[in-house]
Amino acid sequence: MINTWWVTRPKRKLNSIPEVLATLADVSLNQTWHGQRGIHLSLEKALEAARLKRTGERRDQTGGGGRTYVAWVASLGLIFTQQSTGNLKLTLAGEAIMNGDSPVEILKNQILKYQFPSAFSLSRGVKVSPRFKIRPFKFLLRLLMDEEIEYLTEEEIAKIIITNAENETESCYKNVKEKLKAFRSLGDKSLEADFSVKYAPKTGKVNAEHPYSHLIDIANTLMNWLEYTQLAKRSEDHFIRVINDKHAEITEILNVSTPFIDRPEQHEYYQRKYGLDPKHLKDTRNLTETKTITDNIIAEQKIKQAFIGESLKTPITKITTQLVDKIIEQTGLEEKFVEATLLKLYPHGAVGSFMTEYFEMAFKGRDEATEFEKATARLFNDVFGFESHHVGQIGLTPDVLILSDSAGYCGIIDNKAYSSYTISNDHHNRMVHNYIEGLNNYCTSSKPLAFFSYIAGGFGNKINNQIMKIFNETGVNGSALSVSNVIQMVEKQQKTPYTHAQIKDIFSLNRQVSLSDL
Repeated sequence: MINTWWVTRPKRKLNSIPEVLATLADVSLNQTWHGQRGIHLSLEKALEAARLKRTGERRDQTGGGGRTYVAWVASLGLIFTQQSTGNLKLTLAGEAIMNGDSPVEILKNQILKYQFPSAFSLSRGVKVSPRFKIRPFKFLLRLLMDEEIEYLTEEEIAKIIITNAENETESCYKNVKEKLKAFRSLGDKSLEADFSVKYAPKTGKVNAEHPYSHLIDIANTLMNWLEYTQLAKRSEDHFIRVINDKHAEITEILNVSTPFIDRPEQHEYYQRKYGLDPKHLKDTRNLTETKTITDNIIAEQKIKQAFIGESLKTPITKITTQLVDKIIEQTGLEEKFVEATLLKLYPHGAVGSFMTEYFEMAFKGRDEATEFEKATARLFNDVFGFESHHVGQIGLTPDVLILSDSAGYCGIIDNKAYSSYTISNDHHNRMVHNYIEGLNNYCTSSKPLAFFSYIAGGFGNKINNQIMKIFNETGVNGSALSVSNVIQMVEKQQKTPYTHAQIKDIFSLNRQVSLSDL
């Protein structure tokens, strides 16, 4: 029995979940899973072929790798085994991801509902201790929002939280807080004398050289999952903190009291209830009828798999000939069938899938700065309908130039892939003298410059004063947008498109743009 929190982790990050789910659906959906080694091996080979799993020798030929990935996807409430047939089925959350809904929104919902006990935590080979009745990620968010805590380290999560946070009572919360404070003062000296034995790994064997490595592995995965929700992020010091402009959203999440999902010992019942996507309150599907698997169904599944892979790489707002050609190249299917299937399944594209990658780019420093710039140019072109140009490579120029024919203006955007960006004197002078005053050096349009803007992971406390300083010197309006709010704009654009005049107003506030401005 596992005496700590537990998450399975064939991969420690969730970015590949949509592709893994699509591969699983292609190979194993609507088929009997338990005891079918041939299907387990087929899935393992398919995951390796898609480069979602490292290629292994598979000496025992049991398909254990495939089973691990199925357990991972099931633990997040995306699939279940139908009791009456033994077949694998998608939950509504799994269906939503396959239908092109934003995987971040779907998985954030699943992560926040993740609980002990669950069908996964009670399953054979896992068996998390029954002393835990807790939603771990909500508990972590509560600690991060606590002014006495503010941040968490990997070591604190590993040695204090996953071992002591048993439930959501006030007494338990206060106990964990006191233990955290003691650990920050005394380190390992604050731990119980029998700590290593009490919280030993599943095997019972403690690594003498690294006695806490199994706990650190769990903590690292928990932090990765929490980061995927885009509510919290590790900073340069590797501590995880709430993202500045997410405080109101997290407060709302924590203030909503929801009951635990009941009957975790009944796999299908629990998984279908846990696997509700944000659009549904109940799973009323009748899945007892068996469908004949036709060649067309198999072909459609391959198209879905290829489309999901592409949607994670670039923002897809509509079905284009270039996209159809890419899917044909990957599937070998006939052009008319591919085009008709894509138009039927994804008539509005799937922009949300790409926003996972876009969010990550905003925190990677200079490593992927150019990709962040190019992605911003694509978003303003493909999603918001501007003529956009990535001009950052020219030198002494902003990263992105956008032009609006309908509203008659141009704007300049500088991307900063940092979690807390501030405008230094050098960057101030560059914006004033090179970017704004030097507009004609890289822009051939006669349209007036309406605004300058910075897009970053987050901003320092003085950003509003720094933007006003540039405005006072140039007379050009400016703004700063966190990547989270750009993503909010993209999501709103899908439902009620902004006019270019509205976007101009948002980007001309002469301060950091808040969620309420959108």
